[in-house]
Order: sequence, then C-alpha cells, then structure tokens
Amino acid sequence: MNITRIFSDERGETHFENIEIPLVDQGDIGFLSETFEVKKLQFRKVPADYDFDFHCAPQKQYIALLDGGVEIETSQGDKREFQTGEILLVEDVTGKGHKTKNLIKKERTSLFIYI
Repeated sequence: MNITRIFSDERGETHFENIEIPLVDQGDIGFLSETFEVKKLQFRKVPADYDFDFHCAPQKQYIALLDGGVEIETSQGDKREFQTGEILLVEDVTGKGHKTKNLIKKERTSLFIYI
C-alpha cells in the first residue's frame, strides 16, 4: 500500500516522500499490514471553499481522505494532488509547513489518526 509522507527537514523545509506499507496475504480476510499504535481518531469536514495558507500539522497523524480531493503545496513550491481513498502521513509539526486546498468546490471529509 502506497502512502505519501509530508515532513520537515533540519532547515524547516517541507517535503513529500512516497512510502510503501507492506501487506501480507492473510487468506480469506485479505491482505493486512502490521498493526500500528495510535492515540486518537478524529473526523473532519471542511467547507467547499477550503484554502488554508501555510501551516504545520498540529501533531503527527495519518490523514485518510474519505471524499473529495486536495492539493498540498510544500514550502519549496512542490505541489501534489490527492484523491478520495488516499492516505497521508503528516509529520511536519515544525518548520515552514504546507498549504492545503480543495481540488473542487465541494465539502470534503477526512479522518485524522493521531500517532
């Protein structure tokens, strides 16, 4: 399973990194990853015109996009688009942060999983 990590380097610049989470065949129940310890889970809904300027993540967290797409821009101007069903690992809790905006003018729902 592929996810995208967003993190800050020692200079405070934000970057993207692709990460592969290995899945193991468990027969009839499908393919599973190892388990991960988590602290909390939170649902979020943002309005159709969501466009949030540079900010750091409030804590290290996974974000699962439940509906709607998002564009994320790093402090160095790199941009990526993410769609429904994609998962992000957001770890830029310090530094220059990232920008986030909806891809289309539609309310968007996501799931935050604090780690």
